[in-house]
Amino acid sequence: QGRTQKYIVKNYFYYYLFKFSAALGEEIFYITFLPFTYWNIDHSVSRRMIIVWSIVMYIGQVSKDILKWPRPLSPPVVKLEVRTNAEYGMPSTHAMAATAISFSFFIATTNQYKYPFELGLVAAFVFSTLVCLSRLYTGMHTVLDVIGGALISAVLLMLLYPAWDMIDHLLLTSPFCPLLSIVVPLVLCYNYPKLDYYSPTRGDTTTILGAAAGATVGFWLNNQYTAPAYTSKSFQLGFPLVTSKMVVVLARFFVGIIVVLLTRWLMKSTVLGVLGYWYKFPIRDLEARRRLEVEVPYKFITYSSVGFTATVIVPLLHELLGL
Repeated sequence: QGRTQKYIVKNYFYYYLFKFSAALGEEIFYITFLPFTYWNIDHSVSRRMIIVWSIVMYIGQVSKDILKWPRPLSPPVVKLEVRTNAEYGMPSTHAMAATAISFSFFIATTNQYKYPFELGLVAAFVFSTLVCLSRLYTGMHTVLDVIGGALISAVLLMLLYPAWDMIDHLLLTSPFCPLLSIVVPLVLCYNYPKLDYYSPTRGDTTTILGAAAGATVGFWLNNQYTAPAYTSKSFQLGFPLVTSKMVVVLARFFVGIIVVLLTRWLMKSTVLGVLGYWYKFPIRDLEARRRLEVEVPYKFITYSSVGFTATVIVPLLHELLGL
């Protein structure tokens, strides 16, 4: 189950298109696109996307381990991925994340910026569709898994949309926000549904909730002690962007990503080192790192630090560098 099958690629266009599309529903996309919107587009848009993303993904991950629907049988399906093969199939969290991120971005920006409504709708639809199709192409999900994931995400979006402004206001102004932003996700992570064998779903859920927790604390801190978060000093979304602005946008992005990746590496090494010393296991011991008492604090602290760095440290660095 931990090996990919041998296969022959007959159409390289589809192969690379759907391999790339599959990556749009994974950590590498979250850790780049979500901070990018905060640094360069609009704080309020980024906050709403992170709120929706974390809620949708938690419900999706937990649903997998409650329903316990198997992934497609292989053979006859050829599976092009290894890591997520140990997870259950229903619903597809790639489909859920793609639907949540693309349509929450569209909904949050359509009333704030001047661009064709049809263009935004088509872009959101194409993005989510490509990610959904990639899960079928890579053999990781059935059609029902993908449709179920997209529908669940759409329903959650409709339920959350009327409460967006209220949730956003509470996250920015409530004195209890920092405490609840840390305690509630930690309780959810430690009480994640138990399985008979190890699955990456608990670790992935901890990663997502940790990043959202750190970002939420950052949102609150920025609003309380720096500038009110209701208005963003970032560049307004406009086309065409002049060349000088594009240079600054790219500079912000690359500076931010470097700092975020360094934070992740530093915190991961430090926390694993401390936990390894405390629980008496070598850092490279994969089985020990999968234990509840190790995996949850290690991933939660690491990624909450990443979320906090992306929303507090990086903007301060941008300001210091004149970006």
